[in-house]
Amino acid sequence: MSENKPLQNPSVLVDPRRWAALAVVLIASFMDAVDVTVVHMAVPSVQSDLGATTAQVQWITGGYALTFALGLITGGRLGDLFGRKRVFLLGVAGFTATSLLCGIAGSAEVLLAGRVVQGAMAALMVPQVLSIIHVTFPERERGKVFGIYGAVMALGTVTGPLIGALLVEGDVLGWGWRPIFLVNLPLGIAGLIAGTLVISESKAERAARLDLVGVVLAAAGMLALVLPLTQGHELGWPVWTFASMAASLPLLAGFVLWERRLLRRGGSPLVVLSLFSRRSFAVGQSVQMMFGLASGVFFLAWTLYLQLGLGWSPLKAGLSGLPLSAAMMAGAGLSMQVLVPRFGRTVLQAGALLAAAGMLLFLCLAQEHGAQIALWQAIVPLIPMGLGMGLIIAPLTDLILSEVPHEHAGSASGLTSTTIQLGQAVGVALSSLVFFGRLGDGSPAEQAQQMPHAFSGSLWYVAAVFTAAFALLYALPRTAGTKTTSPHTTDKQQHEPAPVA
Repeated sequence: MSENKPLQNPSVLVDPRRWAALAVVLIASFMDAVDVTVVHMAVPSVQSDLGATTAQVQWITGGYALTFALGLITGGRLGDLFGRKRVFLLGVAGFTATSLLCGIAGSAEVLLAGRVVQGAMAALMVPQVLSIIHVTFPERERGKVFGIYGAVMALGTVTGPLIGALLVEGDVLGWGWRPIFLVNLPLGIAGLIAGTLVISESKAERAARLDLVGVVLAAAGMLALVLPLTQGHELGWPVWTFASMAASLPLLAGFVLWERRLLRRGGSPLVVLSLFSRRSFAVGQSVQMMFGLASGVFFLAWTLYLQLGLGWSPLKAGLSGLPLSAAMMAGAGLSMQVLVPRFGRTVLQAGALLAAAGMLLFLCLAQEHGAQIALWQAIVPLIPMGLGMGLIIAPLTDLILSEVPHEHAGSASGLTSTTIQLGQAVGVALSSLVFFGRLGDGSPAEQAQQMPHAFSGSLWYVAAVFTAAFALLYALPRTAGTKTTSPHTTDKQQHEPAPVA
């Protein structure tokens, strides 16, 4: 089929503004990556200031990831249909406005609502980043570009808690936790101006209508799964939570059947299912989901453990994460520029094992020392974890999109971002079982005593997920990502059946 052949657009080879455009979209990616984790360090301050409950705290952190995940596929497809630059700028404007709403929120309910809408705006903005990169840069430059992208994402993800800590402890203008959202305003305004000037417009050559039925089925299926996971522990697991999770299966199955039917009728499906016939795409999405699950649990549990369990200040807790950020950036650069082109799939598998080993080391130290763990002991396990994650993040994104036609860049990018964000939303929801369930419902003092136990229990889960990612990566060809892969080999791989994701 013609859709299986990447379209070559000669204009991408001569666009003199592509590096300036890259800087703009990377700033947007950085804002999103920071906002996923920046609120973690502010959780105790938000609870104290607004009186937020445990369920509200989970929604303030997980609600963003949930609406982000629900809207990413739609956001990516909107870029294909109506213009990636146009939808990107709309997302930046909405993200900036909702950051203002979160920053001036006077109650936990308003903050929660602001975070939910902010996630929806990010769902318009973020898929266009990978789409714009994919259609703007020629293939020979994409390795370097995705290496930079992976480093920026790593930096944003792990410096989010540090930025949050600096702003909360600094108590800028006496505003407490509010500057963690208000800091997005100048970045968002600058991104709007610069994006208007330097980003070139692009969209699918054959414009079609948005698949509204697919949008409803996909959103309903994911919401039916994640909502009960988030609320179940707080409400005592009523019958409706199990009914909702059971209902998610036929809803998602109905989504797949509808997409296939729409494609047979010559329509424009929300998700181009033929992309999953490519092994790199199918396996990559599965590994992305694993990483989302792991990070969704780890970062929330880690933040509360350091501050409430160990009594560390937000700044001390944030600084302890800097080695994780540095290791992720180093791993991303090494994997794309040196290791993956030479050793292929083995590098990604080594990264998964390194991340799992870091979690097991942290588990041993937390169990051995409890609340008396030293700063250096809390830092050391983060280095192999960060290095391992960095070895996977950048090359995995490149492998997923390497065989995607430009016409479906938005759909593929949206789905790629959806899998990891949905994984994070489910991970935060599962923290009610693997972390908050062990923590109990006692007084703050009693919970603080149980914090090392609860944190250690969650690390077993995170290590197991990284190990599962290691096993999944065996489904990739051993030479995936290497420079020695010939066009003939790539074409042969495209026609091999894809594993079940």
